Amino acid sequence: MTIDSNPIARDSSLHWWRDAVIYQVYPRSWADGNGDGVGDLPGITARLPYLRDLGVDAIWISPFYVSPMADAGYDVANYKDIDPVFGNLADADALIASAKDLGLRVLIDLVPNHTSDEHEWFQAALAAGPGSRERDRYLFRDGQGTDGNEPPNNWDSVFGGGGWERITEADGTPGQWYLHIFDVKQPDLNWENPEVREMFRGVLRFWLDRGVDGFRVDVAHGLVKAPGLPDVGASTSFNYEGRPVPTNSHPMWDQDGVHEIYQDWRRVLDEYNTDGDPATDRILCAEAWVEPMDRLGRYVRSDEMHQSFNFPYLDAPWRAADLHEVITDSLRILVTWGLLHLGFCLTTT
Repeated sequence: MTIDSNPIARDSSLHWWRDAVIYQVYPRSWADGNGDGVGDLPGITARLPYLRDLGVDAIWISPFYVSPMADAGYDVANYKDIDPVFGNLADADALIASAKDLGLRVLIDLVPNHTSDEHEWFQAALAAGPGSRERDRYLFRDGQGTDGNEPPNNWDSVFGGGGWERITEADGTPGQWYLHIFDVKQPDLNWENPEVREMFRGVLRFWLDRGVDGFRVDVAHGLVKAPGLPDVGASTSFNYEGRPVPTNSHPMWDQDGVHEIYQDWRRVLDEYNTDGDPATDRILCAEAWVEPMDRLGRYVRSDEMHQSFNFPYLDAPWRAADLHEVITDSLRILVTWGLLHLGFCLTTT
């Protein structure tokens, strides 16, 4: 197959996100607006004109939600409020309004794989006990071995160590285990539970109604786990960091069920597109560590995400031949899926 070196001519009528320059802002360290030594939302707002003058089209703001900060804000305790260290909802509204006045769009981070263990849902799950509606929102399981003292399977945490934590029940006895594929303070949600799906539809609408232009979706390939939560097999391959390669053969990565979730989200976002005008598009961008690249193309089908990070490009050696190979392969996937009107983010942080 011959790949045109410029398959998509620059065209102002294309959807805005197709060739936008998107700048990541990590609130805690970016700009301090009140002099307390910690970055915040007013600090970002005050400096938006600099980004506009640099030619930036949109900003992506890392998590600013209420959080105990066990994982830099990616452990969310309340998805509909701002952590006081960064400001409040009025500050968020002012930032979004100022950005729009400057012609900048605002994307925010969404963390749907897990919550903080301080989220009200998880606290309710701890109190409610095994078999309860509250526990079904997360992945609680009985342990194996004598008295259930062994974890339910052999999954490890991405952050090191086992991926399960045993709790103490309300009566003081050793209890069930919950899955955390990241920090122990980040319990995984159960995306087979309709309450979880409905909660996140509400989160999407909450921020869309406040004027955000889209979401960068954290761990987009991890929400759905293989049925039955089977052990990781001996044949699973590992990357250079000693971590399992995130293919759909691994029971906690890139399961086919994630696509139904993003099709549902796309319908929500499309409700906010005024009369099909590309200028009003609200977008989804997947942080999806997926191999092989053919599977990554599935995330940016016309009824799912608008964009995905291209981690093979990020990881490629800084040599012309290697970069040419990964870019050509990326374009091949887009051609294969008929997605040249959509996009991979060929550069990322």
